[in-house]
Amino acid sequence: MLTTAEFLKYTQWSGIATVVFAVLAILAFLFKWGIRFRLVGTTGFMLVLTAGLFGLSIVPLSRTVIPGAVKYTLVYDNGSNQAVISLSPKISPAEVEATLLQVASNLNSFGRSGGRNDDKVTIRARTLIHPEPGLTIPIYLGEVKRSLASREDTQISVEIYPEKFAQLPPTEA
Repeated sequence: MLTTAEFLKYTQWSGIATVVFAVLAILAFLFKWGIRFRLVGTTGFMLVLTAGLFGLSIVPLSRTVIPGAVKYTLVYDNGSNQAVISLSPKISPAEVEATLLQVASNLNSFGRSGGRNDDKVTIRARTLIHPEPGLTIPIYLGEVKRSLASREDTQISVEIYPEKFAQLPPTEA
């Protein structure tokens, strides 16, 4: 995966190319070249490309990796203060906790906002069990709450529901 430093380098080169195309477009209009309108389009495209690369150079693209976390699927996210992830029914409480901490870090962004009296994002972990054909029951295994205001939140609250793990199907060792 490319880093923000590499995107900054590409932004600089793209910026230089944009200036070169802009100068060529100006020269094309002064000397009435036949490709002058194509050069204007190319310059506009390069401006958009440079702006996109610049955006990628200032936003970190890396995801947090926490040991013990398992693969999950984001099944609900209101973009504000609630999200739900889905996990495999063959999971341990320690894996749920590590996964919730990882998701809480990865879903934290400046675009999220809380409700009137809620400045925390709540992420719940659930799994689906099928006790009989045609019947699916969601079981919530835990949740994590973290501050929306601070990326370095030290007051992350993780709650695991141990009684819910008894409802999961037994795993074969």
